[in-house]
Amino acid sequence: MTTRSMDLEAEPAPQKSAAVSSSSEPIIVAHDVHKTYAGAGQPVHALRGATLEVAKGEMVTIMGPSGCGKTTLLNCLSGLETIDQGEIYVEGRSIHDMPDSERTDHRARRMGFIFQFYNLLPVLSSVENVELPLLLGGVGQRESRERSLLALEQVDLRDWAGHRPAQLSGGQRQRVTIARALVNDPAIVWGDEPTGDLDSTNANQIMDLLEDLNQRNQQTFVIVTHDEQIGRRANRTIHMRDGLIEGETIHRGLGS
Repeated sequence: MTTRSMDLEAEPAPQKSAAVSSSSEPIIVAHDVHKTYAGAGQPVHALRGATLEVAKGEMVTIMGPSGCGKTTLLNCLSGLETIDQGEIYVEGRSIHDMPDSERTDHRARRMGFIFQFYNLLPVLSSVENVELPLLLGGVGQRESRERSLLALEQVDLRDWAGHRPAQLSGGQRQRVTIARALVNDPAIVWGDEPTGDLDSTNANQIMDLLEDLNQRNQQTFVIVTHDEQIGRRANRTIHMRDGLIEGETIHRGLGS
């Protein structure tokens, strides 16, 4: 693997795979990943040989035109969707060779997810939404509540723990979603357009928070976005087109 330095305005250089610094330990390794969906008239080749690595503690954004395979790649890397061909290793393990139950358990223990439209249950308070995955995972009620309150404190929402989603702003709802993603202390946090439903002010505040959590906790963030300004906030942007990774842009060194 090679290390390249590019400024924020540099054009991505075409290449078959997205590389990381040889001194960084990869936490995600994908090789020649293919994914095809059955379309109405003909198959849709969403991924056509995607190859990449993501270093432990890195923040990576994935960008490209609509329909290029960004969300499909994120879903396949995280094990939410199966693949037709190729290999994906997460923390040294082949995630698609795991039995379904083991893969589900691995996601619950080692991964967090941030979605564009929050996916919060409207009848639950902020703290109840955050603690739900812990309770479903078998963590006791008292410990779940304590950990959830700490997670809300991390995103500056502890005072809003008893409020339901309808009583919160869009930015606050996304902070609850982030707290829920972080409550199990995951190794990897996946974000699918986490700022897509927010205005620019709230979007920048959310990215400030994600950057701080990434650097403070050394958790790996992989974020799909269409916003170039959001993309530049990462260590590196992976550029996709037509189901392929066509290059990358490095914005800042890992840990800087």
